[in-house]
Amino acid sequence: MELQVSNSPFNQEQADLLNRLLPTLSGVQASWLSGYLTALHAQAGAVLPAQPNTDAAAPAPASTAAREITILFGSQTGNCSGLARKLSKKLAEQGGQVTVSSMSDFKPNHLKKIENLLILVSTHGEGDPPDNAISFYEFLHSKRAPRLEGLSYSVLALGDTSYEFFCQTGKDFDKRLEELGGKRLVPRVDCDVDIDEPAGEWITEVLRAFREEGSQSAPSSPSIGATAANETDHEFSRTNPFHAEILENINLNGRGSDRETRHIELSLEGSGLEYEPGDSLGIYPENHPQLVDELIGFMEWNPEEAISINKKGEKMALRDALLRHYEITVLTKPLLALAAGLSSDERLQELVQAGHEQELKAYLEGRDLLDLVQDYQFKGTPAQSFAGILRKLPARLYSIASSSKGYPDEVHVTIRKVQYESYGRDRFGVCSVQLAERLRSGATLPVYIQHNPNFKLPENPETPIIMIGPGTGVAPFRAFLSDREESGAGGKTWLFYGDQHFTTDFLYQTDWQRWLKDGVLTRMDVAFSRDTDKKIYVQHRMLEKKRELYVWLQEGACVYVCGDEKKMAHDVHATLAAILEQEGGLSPEDAAEYLQRMQQEKRYQRDVY
Repeated sequence: MELQVSNSPFNQEQADLLNRLLPTLSGVQASWLSGYLTALHAQAGAVLPAQPNTDAAAPAPASTAAREITILFGSQTGNCSGLARKLSKKLAEQGGQVTVSSMSDFKPNHLKKIENLLILVSTHGEGDPPDNAISFYEFLHSKRAPRLEGLSYSVLALGDTSYEFFCQTGKDFDKRLEELGGKRLVPRVDCDVDIDEPAGEWITEVLRAFREEGSQSAPSSPSIGATAANETDHEFSRTNPFHAEILENINLNGRGSDRETRHIELSLEGSGLEYEPGDSLGIYPENHPQLVDELIGFMEWNPEEAISINKKGEKMALRDALLRHYEITVLTKPLLALAAGLSSDERLQELVQAGHEQELKAYLEGRDLLDLVQDYQFKGTPAQSFAGILRKLPARLYSIASSSKGYPDEVHVTIRKVQYESYGRDRFGVCSVQLAERLRSGATLPVYIQHNPNFKLPENPETPIIMIGPGTGVAPFRAFLSDREESGAGGKTWLFYGDQHFTTDFLYQTDWQRWLKDGVLTRMDVAFSRDTDKKIYVQHRMLEKKRELYVWLQEGACVYVCGDEKKMAHDVHATLAAILEQEGGLSPEDAAEYLQRMQQEKRYQRDVY
């Protein structure tokens, strides 16, 4: 866009000079010039037009103002939706006309009308789309998807390198949009569990691309994106956790159980943190001291050696860094590829080469960092060099088991201790064992709230709800019922719960019994798999009550599933489909469509892991 006498306050000579100068300016030069002119006018006593407060370095450029931008997110736990809203705010501050939508709420036939599309999507399980992205994903990969030659797009993919199909959903979207004729605005960025830095860099590039594409003279302000994903203020968040005091830490399992499930109550007093039923609590744990000391001892490192832990050069004693900062219990393909560069062991060099994928996958399963350094030649590797290949210790997310209406300034979680033997050594669940063995009332934990808009009670309190949560998967349903009790919701409620033994493993039994007595819980069906000759699970109880379940579905009941994704959630889904076929007379295809429609209507929600 060129300056003209008709569209600016300049005369022809001034416009010609500016049109020659502005396209040659770099982003830094444009920003400097903008600040210089502002200061010059202020010094002269001039009154400048009010500017929106976007970034201290530069006012919002006008080049984005005419752009309509659509942001679609697919998120299982809420990370993508949170990033999408932050990005939307930044684009709007630049003058963009931004629409933000969950993929499940987006009408696919509108896709061909979009010129600028930004996708933020996580990968769930073994390369699957998150629940609220399934319908859009299937549409885009079907023959009904339109040609998109006029589309500019970019993808931010979230994932976990400990899974085989890292960021697969984001990769699929990126590839498919290109196949349909779309042009990348900026390249796709894949984020591991520590999302802040790569997500911030992607946002920076997206903001810059819209400015530069709109006008070569648009001033550049890189710091806008640098803080987009990691806003540093006084609020407690994932990047600024609150240190919550432990009020209660008790074992819910009875004597004789081979399981240990901790009920943890934490104080949020003074934090300003708020949550709703269905949200999760993020906890930053510490690694097991035994594993840390064995690792340091084998490598003959100095535990007090100060090492840099990030690009800023912040330092920490090696033992503290291995305890609190680095992940040392999970091996991933990227980690082994980097480790091969530090080892002279030819076996490791070969393991990470193409053609050895199955051997590599088998090695990663059940091993940790101590196994790696013991199995290959790493002795003599400097601690700083080795630490440089490690990823940051991620927070653990747990479904919240309380309602803030019933427990103001508190949050409760339900955590099952994980401990097992593998390759001749005891293995410890990082967070679960820390809470079970090393923390008691009075200790503190760094925590934050992970909001989950994809697992929420229905807006209408009269809507019936069906809750399916074996084991610790029952935690959010304690929050649901506590919230309904406090609000006086009148809708019917039905809980399916299962575990191993009735006498020792019936988590929160007295709570359910009280709610059944008071009418907060309308009915409950339980399955204790080790109390009968034939193992009985929640899906078997569902089939036994299939007629009543179908009636509830026809009445508009919402279905919630929480717990193990790999087996339980799949079995429950198949059981729901079978009930629709048997009681509703639907074909398998129609039953699948019925469940998909329920998901789109938010009547079928899952919090599975």
